[in-house]
Amino acid sequence: MIEQQMKIGLKGQVVIPKAFRKFLDIHPGSDVVFGLKKEGILIEKQATNVVEIFDRIAKSGKLKAFEQDKQYEEEIEHRWSKVKK
Repeated sequence: MIEQQMKIGLKGQVVIPKAFRKFLDIHPGSDVVFGLKKEGILIEKQATNVVEIFDRIAKSGKLKAFEQDKQYEEEIEHRWSKVKK
């Protein structure tokens, strides 16, 4: 087990040590879950709920249908014509 002592600030906040954040891939905006156990406090990175994220995007009305880009298609066709030669 890895341990590191930290001080709690005036507002009850504590910084999660950099090595812990890096190991757990926790960054600003990450959701964490606090659990209270007899032994102490457990902090876990919350699993990403992909279905919930897509549902939120769909309900926001900001989801746009993908449009084919004519210039992109022409570029791909041009590159393929070079390969086929």
